[in-house]
Amino acid sequence: MKNNVKTILFDFDGVIVNSFQPAFEVSRMLRPRMDFTKDDYRKCFEGNVYEEFLKIDKKQEVTNKQFFEIYIPKLFQLPVVKGIPKTLKMLFKKYRLIIISSTISSPIGEWLNRRGLAKYFSEIMGGDVHKIKLEKIRMIFEKYGINSDDCVFITDTLGDLREAKNAGLNCLAVTYGFHSEDTLRKGKPAGFVKTPQDIPIEVEKYWNKYKKCHGK
Repeated sequence: MKNNVKTILFDFDGVIVNSFQPAFEVSRMLRPRMDFTKDDYRKCFEGNVYEEFLKIDKKQEVTNKQFFEIYIPKLFQLPVVKGIPKTLKMLFKKYRLIIISSTISSPIGEWLNRRGLAKYFSEIMGGDVHKIKLEKIRMIFEKYGINSDDCVFITDTLGDLREAKNAGLNCLAVTYGFHSEDTLRKGKPAGFVKTPQDIPIEVEKYWNKYKKCHGK
């Protein structure tokens, strides 16, 4: 694709796959001495999740390797969020699609491949590429010769909204994922998406509004 093609960055967990419950259960299992609740888990995604867990774990020595060894088999059993396949097929015709996630890249690729969805994505940038999404966004800008004017990020967490803001990147926040609309509002997204079927509509609304504001 040409570099001037508009690019949509997709978060994976919570947007494409509803992985909250198994991810929470694994996190709680690895921290048996803590009263680790769902609210505690959600709060970890209000910042960079890797950094937030380091604060929580301190000397408990819970490793990312431990988490993913248990979580990945559970991930492979999860279905795609209803409506996402049709949405990706529609967006692929017009936009470059890239996944930017905290989950490691290879299982994401395998999960997508098993469901016939890998063909829609130009690249997958997981937690193994870099643990900070801000840095991965910058890497995408450099690799594809684009900038924040050419992109929008679709995500479901406040932490992602904050990292994207530091890159000057606007976001559309989905309200069916990890964080509630009230939490997501703290990150001041450019818009909200209530269902996967609404993503193409909100993307078009975003670009039309952006063109009017910036004369593009």
